[in-house]
Amino acid sequence: MIHLQIKELIAAKTVQWGRKITINEVAEATGISRMTLNRIMRNEGYSTVTNHIDLLCSYFECDLNELV
Repeated sequence: MIHLQIKELIAAKTVQWGRKITINEVAEATGISRMTLNRIMRNEGYSTVTNHIDLLCSYFECDLNELV
């Protein structure tokens, strides 16, 4: 089962960027709906499209292994 570590990345980037990052901000920046992001974060093993994974990696400026 694959778990995307969005909560962990938000916490790490909040510290790194020195400001609070919200789900709404991630949703607006990536084009992924807030509802979809919440489902990904709540449901371990939630099936998502690879495009969402790519968008999240780009937003968080991370590699795939940091997200998954």
